[in-house]
Amino acid sequence: MSCALTVIGHVRGGTVSTETPPPEGRTAEPDWETVQASPEFQALRSRLRRFVFPVAAGFLLWYLLYVLLASYAPSFMAIPVWGAINLGLILGLLQFVSTFAITTWYVRWADKKFDPHATAIREEIERGRL
Repeated sequence: MSCALTVIGHVRGGTVSTETPPPEGRTAEPDWETVQASPEFQALRSRLRRFVFPVAAGFLLWYLLYVLLASYAPSFMAIPVWGAINLGLILGLLQFVSTFAITTWYVRWADKKFDPHATAIREEIERGRL
């Protein structure tokens, strides 16, 4: 009984690759330094930083406030709010709530403002124009 092996793909340097070769006039790997220096990529990076840095700074300040209050104002954090629930517990739980809120905010922001531009840049790279 004989078995025939059919390989679909291109042979390069003795190895089998299932990738199609790049179009004429285009190298297989983009010049990432050129991509990074492009105005489109710079605008994308700037857009991301304008969102991420202020939001991260705000959250870190909020967290630092919580830690400082817990360390230096225990009587303030111990103020009863409802039964055995005090202000410290509520502020601690709000840390989790704010984390999920920021995550939701970022995902919605990225879907509208960031991802379309990132997709356009990726498509330009894939076409060999960038």
